[in-house]
Amino acid sequence: MTAIACAGRILLALVGLALFGPGGALAHATLVRAEPADGSMVAVAPKGLVLSFNEAVAPALIQLIDADGRPRADITVTADNDTLRIGLPADLPHGTQVVSYRIISSDGHPVSGAVQFSIGRFSGAAGAGAHAGLFADPGAGLGWAIWLGRLGLYLGLFAGVGGAFFMAVLAPSGGRARSVGALLGLGLAAAALSLGLQGLDLLGLGFADLASLAPWRAAAATTLGPALGLAAVAMLAGLAALALRPSGRARVLACLAMVGVGLSLCVTGHAAHAAPQVLTRAAVFLHGFAAAYWIGALLPLALMARRPGPELGALLWRFSRLAVPLVAALALTGLILAVIQVETPLALIETGYGRLLLAKLVLVAALVGLAALNRYRLTPALARAPAEGRALARSVAVEILLVLAILGLVAGWRFTPPPRALAAVAHAPVSLHIHTDKGMVQMAVSPGAAGPNTFDLQFLSADFGPLEPKEVRLTLAQSDRGIAPFMRRAVRLADGNWAVRDVVVPFAGRWQVTVDAYVTDFELVTLDGELEVRP
Repeated sequence: MTAIACAGRILLALVGLALFGPGGALAHATLVRAEPADGSMVAVAPKGLVLSFNEAVAPALIQLIDADGRPRADITVTADNDTLRIGLPADLPHGTQVVSYRIISSDGHPVSGAVQFSIGRFSGAAGAGAHAGLFADPGAGLGWAIWLGRLGLYLGLFAGVGGAFFMAVLAPSGGRARSVGALLGLGLAAAALSLGLQGLDLLGLGFADLASLAPWRAAAATTLGPALGLAAVAMLAGLAALALRPSGRARVLACLAMVGVGLSLCVTGHAAHAAPQVLTRAAVFLHGFAAAYWIGALLPLALMARRPGPELGALLWRFSRLAVPLVAALALTGLILAVIQVETPLALIETGYGRLLLAKLVLVAALVGLAALNRYRLTPALARAPAEGRALARSVAVEILLVLAILGLVAGWRFTPPPRALAAVAHAPVSLHIHTDKGMVQMAVSPGAAGPNTFDLQFLSADFGPLEPKEVRLTLAQSDRGIAPFMRRAVRLADGNWAVRDVVVPFAGRWQVTVDAYVTDFELVTLDGELEVRP
């Protein structure tokens, strides 16, 4: 009991450190551009707001609070892959408008945020006050409930379905299946609860709203819906296999249940949606299958080893023959997924995802060491002296505690974006929208960091009609460093837009930007703004 309590404390500490330590970010899909830009000031009310993300998204809840602090229902929302287009009312008052969004990323996780822009004048206090109470915060309790639900689901999938496979295929006449059946029941309950909790997170609701249909419908529409459905089918097949053993039908159902474990993991989650998906989804499938085979055997083996019979040694060798190649596949697929997700070694310590991965690797190394001890020392000793079964049972019990900690860490990945997603955002172009009563320019600066940059410029008239300059000049200055304005001429592109190539921005920080668009020989549209350049 003391060991279990100690392992529980260590598990909670590891999850807390990884999730809430320095550098953690609780996001998945990330906003990379807004038109009008976040924090910009426009002369007239725009007809719409365009939000571009780093991956495909679906809207869950979009709300506009105007400068008078009033929620506005007269908006329209359309989604197109990684872009949301929000139609805005024409009668927005002058001041700061706040558009808050809660969207579903392609991996099924909810993301929320807000974009502010001002019409005619800035009104920061009104905007901030409106945003503060836009989404009800269910509190940290919901996060821990989601984590516990995910942990219960993993216990049902890996220990439950894997245990059913072990008992129906490898040990059809050995031991009682009651403990494995209990794990499958826990997994089914956790799957149902996880769906409702996901809906609460999507819509920003509290626990009391589980009694309504809204959160369940919202979650079922995400990739988590079919993933949990497949998981439930796999666990039900595992229960049926236990009930029908020993028989050929039980073995078939157990094999199908194991396939269901891999399929359920392929439908949703970070790794399954990383590119190239042909590789990552296959790796996730095999990783889940191998993990279920290994983890599922532990509880039945521990119970059998407490009262070892003459058939236990042969059973262990049957299990080991397939366990060795599957553990190798588990390691290989884990390495492939880690390389794709983490990208750089530094991300292992700078991101919450990386810290979880490091903690998991430490525990997995200990688990592999125990497995090697069991196979190469305790199993042969059991063949010579059946009384050694208790030593094997103790070793397997420690393995079970390590697996519980590993699954707890893996459940924590629900809250952490992989470094590959963070890197995509960090390298996204910096956007700047400048809007006056004479015209507007949408500027994308690549890479948006100190050094050589490309400025892509798209012009529109003040009422969002065409604006076709004959000549465009870009001027940059940084007055706080004493850098005087320097000018570069833009080149007209084939699509009618303009670009300035190889502009060296020597320092990071805030730069004053002036765009002079010569519409005619006698008409000049001057657009002034500020650009934040990354280091």
